[in-house]
Amino acid sequence: MDLLRGNIKHTYFKYLGAAFGSAMLASVYSLVDMAMVGQYQGPDGAAALAVVAPVWNIIYSLGLLTGIGGSVLSSTHRGQGKRRQANQAFTVALGFTVILAAASWLGLIFFEVPLLRFFGGDEALIPLARDYLYPVKFSVPFFLFTQMLAAFLRNDGRPALATGAVLSGGVFNVLGDYFFVFVLDLGIMGAGIATCLGAAISCLVMLTHFLSPRNTLRLVPVKGWIRQMGRIGVTGFSAFFADIAMGILTILFNRQIMHFLGTDALAVYGVLVNVSTLVQCCAYSVGQASQPILSLNYGARQTRRILDVLRYALGTVAVFGVLWVLVLAAFPTEIVRLFMAPTPEVLEVAPGILRTYGLSFLLLPFNIFSAYYFQSILRPASAFGISVTRGLVVSGGLILTLPALWGGSAIWLAMPLTELVVALAVAGLMVRSVRQLKGEL
Repeated sequence: MDLLRGNIKHTYFKYLGAAFGSAMLASVYSLVDMAMVGQYQGPDGAAALAVVAPVWNIIYSLGLLTGIGGSVLSSTHRGQGKRRQANQAFTVALGFTVILAAASWLGLIFFEVPLLRFFGGDEALIPLARDYLYPVKFSVPFFLFTQMLAAFLRNDGRPALATGAVLSGGVFNVLGDYFFVFVLDLGIMGAGIATCLGAAISCLVMLTHFLSPRNTLRLVPVKGWIRQMGRIGVTGFSAFFADIAMGILTILFNRQIMHFLGTDALAVYGVLVNVSTLVQCCAYSVGQASQPILSLNYGARQTRRILDVLRYALGTVAVFGVLWVLVLAAFPTEIVRLFMAPTPEVLEVAPGILRTYGLSFLLLPFNIFSAYYFQSILRPASAFGISVTRGLVVSGGLILTLPALWGGSAIWLAMPLTELVVALAVAGLMVRSVRQLKGEL
């Protein structure tokens, strides 16, 4: 598909369909795990997976760092006709991923219990969390490489293969969860086994791209590895930080909830983490669909096409935001029952929690997409500012202060207020960017 001259509307929605499918299917791992474990082991199982959630944020964010950072640079070089520099970006991104995968692997092996305790686990939840993570410790690299390769496949004209790879792993994960958790009676460890095998399948399917004649990605000699890894890190940082910040926020939420509200509220938050993953995947899909088109056309200075993609993307995130707020407002109890066998105590507190926290989903897709947009047009400072403000500064401050000032239940207002503050700032940056682009027409 010609990203520089093809019909822009058709191109965007084709990429959106593939990216949406890939992003949503990627969330299958945590969603199915939560549903199966919650039904098998009840609220304690759901709470244990909430403790584990930051592990996934760390692993996936590192894959996004190299995948998005490397693919943006690669696409921009290709748009400028610099094929060798594009392949150098791919080569460095691959090596960078190997380094980060090894570091993650060693960290999880040697610091598992201290990490889980820091993530909010107590003596009752840590054993369950360790059972789940036992198989994960043997397969960490698959998760990083799946994220990295998916980004490059989309930029190399194979969004459908990226989606098919995640679909293959996701289908296995769904069936494997049921088989390992219930049929083999392995409980939470069975969910971990199914997740790891599903990730391995997705990664192996993506590797078939390199056997295809359509593959244009090549390993080439590179000079200045450290400098190029730095460029990839800077370019991909906002996507990395958006995910790592979710892990940091999950840790803060876990610790504050256990201090002020207890295990029942943490079990409901475990459900919210998974629903939030779905909402974020919707936002990621818009960013991932737009990024190859934006980066390539920015490199070629095709300003009109950039503005057209931006218009379609903003309409898409608006639809996603409204849809998710309505779903949580209308079906809070049904959502909780989907993910666990709830106790009466959980059912009593869940509707209010889901409806209040769910207000944040109105603006979340817009804020996440904006970071992708500024990355794609090589404005890493703007993308960085959005990610840090949203992911840590405002949100972290509110999580720590609201329950201390107005009681534990006030913590559920932290994210709606965060998204509102960030959206106001983002709107100003977006208006300025559009004016600059229109000035180039």
